[in-house]
This record gives sequence, structure tokens and C-alpha cells, in this order.
Amino acid sequence: MHPSCGKERMEEGQSLLEVISMRRMLTAAAALALPLAFVGAPAVAATYEVVTPPTSVMTVGPDDVCNYTDSRPTLHVGSSGSAVRQAQCYLNQAIGADLDEDGDFGRVTQAATKDFQRCADIVVDGIIGAQTWSFLSFWANAPGAPFC
Repeated sequence: MHPSCGKERMEEGQSLLEVISMRRMLTAAAALALPLAFVGAPAVAATYEVVTPPTSVMTVGPDDVCNYTDSRPTLHVGSSGSAVRQAQCYLNQAIGADLDEDGDFGRVTQAATKDFQRCADIVVDGIIGAQTWSFLSFWANAPGAPFC
């Protein structure tokens, strides 16, 4: 966990799916062990691997895999422009969406957005808002992409 914000970080070379799977396994183990602690039953120990924070943080800019813009407006069907091209590029990198990076947010981009949101286990609405932008930029720039 990162000391300043309490968020988990990926170990270099570790896939995001492994981190998500590990997080889900730990949550499930905790959910099973918690009721037993209140009835006096023996505690259940979960096995897990310690995740070390990466040595550097990915940022938007020259090291970003997509460089159409650093603007992050809310996008939906009917949106157009460089921010849509950025999102389409991120979707191609993060999940192998094979979208034309044409800057037009249509039904195909919306479907790819929903696929990504399901894969990332975030709100599935087909709209690229703050949460989806955050996950998209992280996943697209993470080693081992595409993930889904």
C-alpha cells in the first residue's frame, strides 16, 4: 500500500489482472474469516503475496502511450475531438479494442468503453468520466497491456 493514500500499487512486471484477482481473493478470505472471529472459532489464515510499489509513476505526457491531448472531459455518444481520439487510443492499448482513432464517439466506442468498464470492475455506463479516465490511462500505460 502507498503510505500517503492507502492505495495498492502494482509490482513491476505484474499484470493488473493478477493484482485484481489477488485483491478479490483477500476480500473473500476476510469476509469468510470475520464472522468466525465473533463466534470464537479459530481464525482462518489467507495466503497472499506482498505487492511492492513501483519505483516510478506513469504520467500523462511524453511517456504516455497516447498523446492526442491531456484534456479529460466527460465523453459520451456524440462527443468528438482529440479527447475522444485519446480515449480510443487508450481503449486500444488497454483491452485491444481495435477502434479507429477517428475522434468520433459512436456506438462502437461506447461498446468498447462498456467492455473496458466491465473488465476494470468499475461503473458500466458507456460514458468516459473521471473514474474511467483514471483507469484507462493507468491500464493503457501499464506493462503487459492489453488486459482483457
